[in-house]
Amino acid sequence: MGRILHFQQLEVWQESHELVLMVYRITKKFPGDERFGLVSQMRRAAVSIPANIAEGFKRRGIRDKIRFYNISEGSLEELKYYFILSKNLGYIASNDNLMAQAETVGRLLNGFIASTESRR
Repeated sequence: MGRILHFQQLEVWQESHELVLMVYRITKKFPGDERFGLVSQMRRAAVSIPANIAEGFKRRGIRDKIRFYNISEGSLEELKYYFILSKNLGYIASNDNLMAQAETVGRLLNGFIASTESRR
């Protein structure tokens, strides 16, 4: 692909952005009384993943970059728990597609962090 100049070119950002869109679509169907509860938490955690990838991408120091990418990893794990909770509460029938996308993002993020660390 050549040199990556913008965070939008990163596959890990693209897949995490897709995960955000999936979260927004499914949470639209949650009960209204969850709008400021679980819906807000899920959306915040989901958005944090690509947002921290974007912010880390622009940082100059490797340690600083990795710190933001690690925050993305934490938000991803938090989001996975919300998928489990949503299924257990009966808000979604299945969390398989969500979990599969989250696993894809996790694998890409892990590889991206390893690649970034190797530049030290």
